[in-house]
Amino acid sequence: MLVKEIKSLRNIIKDWKKTGYSIGLVPTMGFLHEGHQSLIKKAVKENDKVVVSVFVNPTQFGPNEDFNSYPRDIEKDFKYCIDSGASVVFNPSSEKMYLKGNCTTIDVSGLTDFLCGSKRPVHFGGVCLVVSKLLNIVTPDKAYFGEKDAQQLAVIKRMVKDLNIDTKIIGCPIIREKDGLAKSSRNTYLSKEERKTALVLNESLSLAKEELAKGNLDVKKIKELITSKINSEDSTKIDYVEIVDSETLQPVEHIENSVLVASAVFIGKTRLIDNFTFQFDI
Repeated sequence: MLVKEIKSLRNIIKDWKKTGYSIGLVPTMGFLHEGHQSLIKKAVKENDKVVVSVFVNPTQFGPNEDFNSYPRDIEKDFKYCIDSGASVVFNPSSEKMYLKGNCTTIDVSGLTDFLCGSKRPVHFGGVCLVVSKLLNIVTPDKAYFGEKDAQQLAVIKRMVKDLNIDTKIIGCPIIREKDGLAKSSRNTYLSKEERKTALVLNESLSLAKEELAKGNLDVKKIKELITSKINSEDSTKIDYVEIVDSETLQPVEHIENSVLVASAVFIGKTRLIDNFTFQFDI
C-alpha cells in the first residue's frame, strides 16, 4: 500500500495497534538498493507490520548539495518495498512533512563535532528533525538504519535516548557490491571510470583493518596509510579520514577501546563515505 497522507498512515497504525501488531520502520530517501532491502527484510523478520518511508528530506541538505538532483523513482521503490515484504510505503510531500511557517528545529552537539558533522553543518539537525517526525507519526517498536552512515546511527540512537522516544534503534551491517564498494544511491552518479576509482575507499580501509589486526595501533600511521592509498588514485579528493571513539565519536590519539575508522572522499563530484569498527582487545 502506498500512503502519502500523514492522517491516513496514522489511521492504519491505530488499527494495527488495536490488533496488537508490532511495527517496524525503515526510513529511507528512496532510490532503493540491496542495502535498503537488507533493512526491510530484517524489519519484516522482526515485526508483524513494516512501514518504509521514502522521502528526500530537504532539511538535511546544505545550500550547495544535491537535493534537487538526488535520484528519485517512487514507482520502482514501491515495488521493491512490497516485494521485500513491507506492508506500507509512506511517501509524503515536503509540504505535508514541513508545514508552512514551521519554526521547530533540533540542535545536535558533541556527536556531530567531527566526521560528516563538521563538513555538513546543517545535516544532522535535519536528519534528527525528520527522523523524530517519522517516529512520532509511525510510533514503531523498532526502526532500522544502516551502519554505513555510522555517525547518523550514533546520533539517532542518542536522540532517541535523550528525548525518551519509545523506539528501539537497530543498526544493520554495510551491504557491498561484489567488488567491495559500499552500496549507495549516490553510486549512480559515478561514471564508468569513477566507479573503478571508487573502489579505493574500501581498499584503503581494508589495508587499515589488516594493520590493526596485526597489532599496529598507531593512529597517525593508520590514517597516513589510508590517505596514501586514496591519494594514489586520480580524481579523488579526501574530505576526511578519521579514527574516533565508537561511542563518543571524538578523535582518539591511542586505540584503547572500540574505534570507528571512517572516511569521506570525493570521486569526481560525488561524495562517498565508508567505515569499519575495530574492537581493541586487551
